[in-house]
Amino acid sequence: MVLHIPFDNSFARLPGTFYARQAPTRVAAPQLLGFNTALADELGLQGTDDPLLAAIFAGNHLPEGAEPLAQLYAGHQFGGFSPQLGDGRALLLGEVVDRNGLRRDIQLKGSGPTPFSRRGDGRAWLGPVLREYVVSEAMHALGIPTTRALAATATGEEVLREAPLPGAVLTRVAASHIRVGSFQVFAARGQTEELRQLYDHTRARHYPDCATPAELLAAVCERQAQLVAQWLAVGFIHGVMNTDNCTLSGETLDYGPCAFLDLYHPDTVFSSIDRNGRYAYAAQADVIVWNMAQLASALLPLEEDPEAAVPEFTRIVHAMPDLLRGAWLTRFAAKLGISAPRPEDAALIGDLLALMQRGGSDFTNTFRALAEGGLQDQITDRDAARDWDTRWQARIAAEPEPEAVMRRANPAFIPRNHRIEQMIAAAVEGDLRPFHHLNAVLARPYDDQPEAAELRRPPLPDEVVPATFCGT
Repeated sequence: MVLHIPFDNSFARLPGTFYARQAPTRVAAPQLLGFNTALADELGLQGTDDPLLAAIFAGNHLPEGAEPLAQLYAGHQFGGFSPQLGDGRALLLGEVVDRNGLRRDIQLKGSGPTPFSRRGDGRAWLGPVLREYVVSEAMHALGIPTTRALAATATGEEVLREAPLPGAVLTRVAASHIRVGSFQVFAARGQTEELRQLYDHTRARHYPDCATPAELLAAVCERQAQLVAQWLAVGFIHGVMNTDNCTLSGETLDYGPCAFLDLYHPDTVFSSIDRNGRYAYAAQADVIVWNMAQLASALLPLEEDPEAAVPEFTRIVHAMPDLLRGAWLTRFAAKLGISAPRPEDAALIGDLLALMQRGGSDFTNTFRALAEGGLQDQITDRDAARDWDTRWQARIAAEPEPEAVMRRANPAFIPRNHRIEQMIAAAVEGDLRPFHHLNAVLARPYDDQPEAAELRRPPLPDEVVPATFCGT
């Protein structure tokens, strides 16, 4: 059976300075490990023959209409500017307009070297592929804007990292892969014409109502403020918030060293390469403002008088902390069952977080306990917990449906770090049952699912994941 993918590739119609055309590198023995049939249906893909799907999503067979290319971009990585990065192990196969009329990229990740590989092999090993598949789909189920996973495909080959590891390719779907770094590369080179073309392309694709670069900047700032507030509300730590991983669409991109909080502490870091805590849990709100300042700088050359536009661009970026505080208050108030938050609710939320930090409380289970009848055994300081509970009960007494609001805001299930690592270890040994089980449970994160209660358990001491890795 032939798989039909209705490609309509707008990015490939931009000039060649935006990308390098590149075919995927063939692999030895592609095998489909996971295929997202619901997403495939959304995209209008027709045909489900496993060997053909494996061949396409490993890069061995190019479907009709595909125009594979590696995108060019730059980026600030941990604060240091790299003037040229680009897709070093990923290829944009093309774009489709889905059943809802939304244009979406289909990208292969781990498909071999490109001109932007920077001495890398362009491949991915099985662990990061399955991690991104599970976590990105879990984020989607949590209601957080994200890239999606369409397929995970084994290559039948080994990749060499610290040791030989099984190779794999992830097929990723995104509203686009346009990043802050996509603008930075042309701004740094002084290529104003290319910068203008990228701006027009981005505006048409994501922000058709924005008439000026300043309006585009303000719209991106709003989306990113909402996105980071959603991350914080589920205890998500991106781990590598470089400007090349910051999308103009407002989707979560790149699940390399990401992790979720177990014990609550605002300074929590998992990423092995984040040695100074630049991208710690609570620091993410500050970093996104910094990233938007870099976008502002890259957009300034589009103004007729860039110097005169600086005050307006500065005002937009300086407004972001208030946007973040407002978005944070809305999300965390909902976690307490409050649908119409007041400014003073920030103190109630902050006091609970302080109790959680002092007692080493599990982030997800503590908030879920509120929806299930109270703090119970989540807070070690029982007297302080009772005092807080009295204040909280008084606050939500006038709320129309506090329990329903809490159940919609507080998941029972997240992709816990130790479960992800256990799933990867099993998959390396050929057992994909934990992978499929995690996907099934995490597709319904707000449901009780008592049969999967074990997946709610925090890690035992010997299960704690102290660090996560990029997986490149």
